[in-house]
Amino acid sequence: MTTISLDQLNALSKADFTAALGDIFEHSPWVAEATAGKRPFATLAALHEAMTAAVYAATDAAKLALVKAHPDLAGKAARAGALTADSTNEQASVGLDRLSEAEFARFTTLNDSYQAKFGIPFIVCVRRHTKDSILNEFERRLAQDKAGAIDTALDEIFRIAALRLDQRVTAPVRLPLHGRLSTHVLDTHGGLPGENIPIELWELSRDAPARLLLRTVTNKDGRTDTPLIAGRPVPIGAYELRFAVAGYFKSRGATLAEPPFLDIVPIRFAVAEAEGHYHVPLVMTPWSYATYRGS
Repeated sequence: MTTISLDQLNALSKADFTAALGDIFEHSPWVAEATAGKRPFATLAALHEAMTAAVYAATDAAKLALVKAHPDLAGKAARAGALTADSTNEQASVGLDRLSEAEFARFTTLNDSYQAKFGIPFIVCVRRHTKDSILNEFERRLAQDKAGAIDTALDEIFRIAALRLDQRVTAPVRLPLHGRLSTHVLDTHGGLPGENIPIELWELSRDAPARLLLRTVTNKDGRTDTPLIAGRPVPIGAYELRFAVAGYFKSRGATLAEPPFLDIVPIRFAVAEAEGHYHVPLVMTPWSYATYRGS
């Protein structure tokens, strides 16, 4: 993805500014065009606020057209490869491009129900969600009235636009959109950090197999070299961290049963705040373990 600095945006002609940010709001370059005259912007937040204000200042017909410009989630257009590059990447980030036939049928039914009730597509900032969380949002929002559905759609569009801006435009201060997930292993039997312990992070689902997100290993401080998730929202949903601890204790000379009492330690937890900081440590001995939510 080509990026541009905020200073460069401020210096562009109106036409070039509109071209640079014309796809931040789906198929709606008029938002960027209406914002161009508000320059210069001192911060990325000020740019996003100006684009949001341009939408609020638009006619109801223009707002409705903006909402309707968005595709269905995991819909026929997605399967046909007819989405914008941003929408394609966003839907793929949560696995909507890899649905089973049963999952695709469920999304189709929900999309159709939402369109039938409200006359607009269901819009959600998918980078903040897991697949299960999106389905929960579908069910919750089907209970809204039409005015509430449009207001919620606009709120989600502003979230989507903020994340697109944050990826596209470089500035000294980023938008406050990013969560973090990290871990730390403490060996209270040996009184030291747990080094060289393999870790897996899995995304859990009610109706589908768990999805492996990453494999890593702890360093000499018992931490990972980089956070498990950073530089983006932590998708709302359920997760499991799996720590392979038996090999570590064997390497430390601990006397273990065969098979060892603890081999793989699983810690299940849920994320409710996509922009929150979650620290999920493991405090362990060869025979016990504990965790807590840090930050």
